Amino acid sequence: MQNEDQRNILLAVVLSAVILFGWTFAQEYFFPPTPEQIAARQAAQQQQSQTQAASTGESSIPELPGNLDAMLSLSEGLPREQVLATQERVIIDTPTIRGSVSLTGGRIDDLTLKNYQESIDDGSPNVTLLSPVGTANPYYADFGWISSDRTLPVPGNDTVWQASSNRLTPEAPVTLTWNNGQGLTFERTLRIDKGYMINISQRVSNATNKAVDLAPYSLISRTGTPETLGYYILHEGPIGVLEGKLQEVDYSDLQEDKRVDGATTGGWLGITDKYWLTALIPDQQQAVTTRFLYNGKNGVDRYQTDFFYAVQSVTPGQNIEFNSNFFAGAKEVPLIDKYDTELGIQDLDLAVDFGWFYYITKPFFYALHWLTGIVGNVGLSIMALTVVIKLILFPLANKSYVSMAKMRKLQPKLTALRDRFGDDKQKLNQEMMTLYKQEKVNPMAGCLPIVVQIPIFFSLYKVLFVTLEMHQAPFYGWVHDLSVPDPTSLVNFFGLLPWGVPEAGSIIAFLNIGIWPVLMGITMFLQQRLNPQPTDPVQAKVFLFMPLFFTFLLGSFPAGLVIYWTWNNLLSIIQQAVIMKKAGVPLGRTPEPSKS
Repeated sequence: MQNEDQRNILLAVVLSAVILFGWTFAQEYFFPPTPEQIAARQAAQQQQSQTQAASTGESSIPELPGNLDAMLSLSEGLPREQVLATQERVIIDTPTIRGSVSLTGGRIDDLTLKNYQESIDDGSPNVTLLSPVGTANPYYADFGWISSDRTLPVPGNDTVWQASSNRLTPEAPVTLTWNNGQGLTFERTLRIDKGYMINISQRVSNATNKAVDLAPYSLISRTGTPETLGYYILHEGPIGVLEGKLQEVDYSDLQEDKRVDGATTGGWLGITDKYWLTALIPDQQQAVTTRFLYNGKNGVDRYQTDFFYAVQSVTPGQNIEFNSNFFAGAKEVPLIDKYDTELGIQDLDLAVDFGWFYYITKPFFYALHWLTGIVGNVGLSIMALTVVIKLILFPLANKSYVSMAKMRKLQPKLTALRDRFGDDKQKLNQEMMTLYKQEKVNPMAGCLPIVVQIPIFFSLYKVLFVTLEMHQAPFYGWVHDLSVPDPTSLVNFFGLLPWGVPEAGSIIAFLNIGIWPVLMGITMFLQQRLNPQPTDPVQAKVFLFMPLFFTFLLGSFPAGLVIYWTWNNLLSIIQQAVIMKKAGVPLGRTPEPSKS
């Protein structure tokens, strides 16, 4: 009976893994939605948004200085260069980014990442992170003041600022100045480092004869719903750490809720993509009100994250000043950790989705990062880290493989018992227990080590999937980017036949698997043949099908993950074969029991 329990547990673990890793991919690659279904879904979402807006009376994002809705309605998707040329700008130039700040409105709305390209193709443009109003999908950060007195002029979207310099660099900050004509002078000093952090110091001087009430704000606005990977293990969209807790809001959820209010002292909030992040970081010692907002007016999706400091009264002759930071760039873990420490930002590293096993996943990342610095290739560092993990887990895995070897050695006797007492389950279980005691075998000994290793595998999987280490990192041969699937295809016999490969969504796209997934399937099959084979014919067929299923499933995984899995299987085969040889167990098919 314990032998059957062991098989059931192993089967449950395998099937759970299939469900865990396969459901999202199966939906996308085996059952992709038709264009008609996509159009119907978008129409339903738009209708739902309009209905909810009408019922709640919230037709637009709460008003900030200026008429942003009017500006958005004028957006015609003009060429980026044309829009940038229409406004006077302060140039941004650092070792990592280039861009500009618009003097009309004072928005940071033009940023390009110097160290990252859109693809590995020659001549591929650099990644554009922020874009100004007037382009197809504006994405920018804005900072300013709000007053309860609507007659009081405050800086707005059409305000033209005066700049102390036309160039912002790590060595030279820039101060923007604007006078409202009624005795209030607003200043905004921008300081940028050599990474991706911009410090914003907002100051107002009151030269009038009466006190005024003002509250500073910071916001990030993004027009258009970006294309996301749609994997449940990776969050893309509005995000923040508020009151010490990570808050992740999906685009679809925000479309439904329209607005998510909060408050925090310390922390941050912004919008994340898989590899890029924009984040507003208030003074970590002051309380702020936070919001995640959505506006679908005129059929245009617009998302906003913002925070407000408390209203303060500025008396005649007084100056007040508020400091905040704005991160806009690549989610480079060592740099983000540096900001955590040096600027005292609470949990900015949670912008990288390390997942449930954070305290395992992050050390794995730094191990991979360190090894890459030594061997000079991410693919080789993945293989080296796999060896290190195998060594650390050697006692646990060794126990598992020894137990499997003993069980495999008993397989002929167990089969004989099943043939002899198959109709008498009670007698069969008694005889099996007697056999286990005689041979000093614990049939469950091989299960626990496997269960313990699942969090380790999943953590390493997360590291390879969500971090920048693999992004456009080359390996050897035909793999030029470890972050995308193997580019070869079974359809054209890995490039030997003179036709192309099917596009995603076509009826035979699931056949689009490369050489590395095939190698992974072969190693998985070989490893399976070394394990004790289930005596139940149904379970045996299910286990026999698993390598084939995972071969097609992993065909859509990044090549780096498939290389890891293949290499890990190969090391396990070697280790298991050595143990079986020492135990005197044949490596081939288990011999049938004697019929005499």
